Amino acid sequence: MADQISEEELLDLARKFSFRSRMDRNAVSGPVMVWGRGSVVRDVNGKEYLDFNSGQMCAALGHNHPRIVQALQESCETIIHSHMSIFNDREIILASRMAEISPPGMNRSMFLTSGSDANEAAMAIAKRYTGGYEVASPMVSFHGMNDSTRAVTFSGWHEGYGPYAPGNYPMFAPYQYRCTFCRERPACDYTCLNSSFDLLDAQAAGQLAAVITEPLFSAGGVIDLPEGWLQELKKKCEQRGALLIVDEAQTGLAKLGTMWAFQQEGVVPDIFTVSKHFGGGIAISAAVTTDEIEERVAETGLVVGHSHSNDPLPCNSAIASIDIILEEVLVDVAKRLGEYWRQHLEILARRYSLIGDIRGRGLLQGIELVEDKSTKEPAFRKGQEIGRTCMDNGLIFSLRRRGSVFRFVPPFTTTEDQMDLAAEILDHAFRQVTAST
Repeated sequence: MADQISEEELLDLARKFSFRSRMDRNAVSGPVMVWGRGSVVRDVNGKEYLDFNSGQMCAALGHNHPRIVQALQESCETIIHSHMSIFNDREIILASRMAEISPPGMNRSMFLTSGSDANEAAMAIAKRYTGGYEVASPMVSFHGMNDSTRAVTFSGWHEGYGPYAPGNYPMFAPYQYRCTFCRERPACDYTCLNSSFDLLDAQAAGQLAAVITEPLFSAGGVIDLPEGWLQELKKKCEQRGALLIVDEAQTGLAKLGTMWAFQQEGVVPDIFTVSKHFGGGIAISAAVTTDEIEERVAETGLVVGHSHSNDPLPCNSAIASIDIILEEVLVDVAKRLGEYWRQHLEILARRYSLIGDIRGRGLLQGIELVEDKSTKEPAFRKGQEIGRTCMDNGLIFSLRRRGSVFRFVPPFTTTEDQMDLAAEILDHAFRQVTAST
């Protein structure tokens, strides 16, 4: 049907009937996408784009991966939906597969629909386990957009939706490029973390339930954790009887060059969550924890779930996703492609003083744009102009921090030739925007 309707006709329908609000825009405008394969998407006019955001980061295995399509077909011929309170075979097999790829002892998984759902479930588990209700999260974090996760999302999309339930606190973020604590020091000395817990201890009304964090702050600006920071955080949680929740939605399942990003930090959390490309483009998420935590909270009568929790169709897609990740050794693919893309970013950084910092790992990398490298004044307007120019020329990526940070998340299917082309499009946009100022 889409190829029979023009872009303008579709946009006119959208103006009349679609809810405009989107994560990064609220205007009704093109492009309108109708097709995707691998690392390429196509709009209704037939124009193709390199998708260096993997859709909403959910198509990191590649758009319409054949194995995912096959899994969907299998489910359509057997069973698509099942009552969440009755076990189905796909859910049970997926739980066993998750245990195989998780740290030893983290054997228990529950399956939901979105990353928000999984993080909400993780916080509910922590509250039931500890008996506390207070949760903290770093101030560049993103954990979702339902009420409970928006309350601990501080990188944006937080203002104007309250009042939130009590007991949600921001922590100082280890944002080394802009950190005022470590400006004159050779490395992070965890002053930000120590100060955060001084404040948390002073504010806490009782038992701290959990700290939830990303192992790399993606939506907050592709911000890496300083070495040892996550280990220190785990110690501080343990000292207070709180659980550590690691949100692996945007970092897990091989994307950063290990199955889970927290493995690179030498930390095993009490609970971790996964979503995004977990279903190969199909909506499914998980909260994963230990036998001991599961047993205690189950005995309290914990109930978490929605109408489509544990559905066999998305569970079957997630099984196929795990098969793809293991059989195609995507941890190595992420390392190889990540190194290749980093070389391109470093060349651009040498060419354009607008690039102040390069960050990230594997297939989640970013650059921060500044007007001046000494003052580090963010280049918001130029970043937005470069982003628009790249989109016009066939390259999609995310603009974060009001346009001063570019986030690149190319799918695992991306070739070196496609990365070369993406770098050419970026180079052209930088040259055009910097020449006009």
